[in-house]
Amino acid sequence: MTERWNVDLHSHTLWSKDCLSKFETIIDICRRRSVHRIAITDHNTAEGAFALQKIAPDLVIVGEEIMTTEGEILAYFLRESVPAGLTPDETIRRLRDQDAVISVSHPFDRLRKGAWGEEALTRIADKVDAIEIFNARCLYAEDNQQALDYAQKHHLCGTAGSDAHSSPEYGRAMTQLRPFSNAQEFRQALQDATYIKRYSRAYVHGLSTAAKWSKKLGFRPRLWEGG
Repeated sequence: MTERWNVDLHSHTLWSKDCLSKFETIIDICRRRSVHRIAITDHNTAEGAFALQKIAPDLVIVGEEIMTTEGEILAYFLRESVPAGLTPDETIRRLRDQDAVISVSHPFDRLRKGAWGEEALTRIADKVDAIEIFNARCLYAEDNQQALDYAQKHHLCGTAGSDAHSSPEYGRAMTQLRPFSNAQEFRQALQDATYIKRYSRAYVHGLSTAAKWSKKLGFRPRLWEGG
């Protein structure tokens, strides 16, 4: 039987404004929950992912969740951050210059600021590698189903991830993939991905709000307390 890795392809650290998760917490959780690889996709920066990859190079995929003028894009195997606020086409161009792998965050989630309308998504569908067909934070299962239906209709690969912002969430949803070591192998592995699909409890959205307010009020936990 071909080996499969459990890969969480959407997660955040305290580099995101709405997350307080420390590096050592994420590493420990991944070990305990059999997460073989985790993509760190902080909002509009890859710097946290680079920092955590130095500590856990066999665990972390450097990624970023980027807010474009139309919606959010997930990127993997980055060499540098891509700023927010660019058009989807310009964002994709900068990612392609890095040979990054490109997915689309929670495309039809009716409650997300960074969700995509179908018309806008269709304009970039032939320029991305995948779309997120399951996000554990979606409150309406129909929105994930719409993403899956769209991916199948347009012959796109799918990614699944927890979108974790707090400890209970890491590994809730994962993409099961053949082992890979670089962007090209990752793209190939997505072709026959399978998925672990488990929703997080609704209360985790409140944890994100609390994290955001904690930071506004000046609370800044240390990134790393390990040895």
